[in-house]
Amino acid sequence: MKIALVPTNSNAVALSGDLITDKEFRCYFLTLPRGDGLPGSAIPTGTYNVILAPSPKFQHLAETVDWFKPYADSIPHIEDIPGRSNILIHVGNTVKDTDGCILVGTTLQDNNLGGSRTAFASLMPLISEAMDTGEGCTIEML
Repeated sequence: MKIALVPTNSNAVALSGDLITDKEFRCYFLTLPRGDGLPGSAIPTGTYNVILAPSPKFQHLAETVDWFKPYADSIPHIEDIPGRSNILIHVGNTVKDTDGCILVGTTLQDNNLGGSRTAFASLMPLISEAMDTGEGCTIEML
């Protein structure tokens, strides 16, 4: 499966736009603003592999918030980003919720996502199925 991040808004606060899978709009994304691609900015344009792996942060959240329990051991990680590590796709509403990860939501307005849990919950089965069938998953930042 191929995920494409299609920016529609870029400003000093955030980079946001449409998250597309198999040429179909799925949800919105939000991340840090464009920059040099290093920590503190959006990931650089390019195509990267996605794997499902545990996230210590979300495993910790799952201890107190039931919603995170099904996902904590299989959060999408974006691999092989030059100069970056631990870049995930996860829930969140503003750039305060990310250190460069890709946040997802069902609504987007003024650098704020809404419906993040709903968007994440609908995206996860698609990624999981691609992994389970051996198709794999990539993400492209345009």
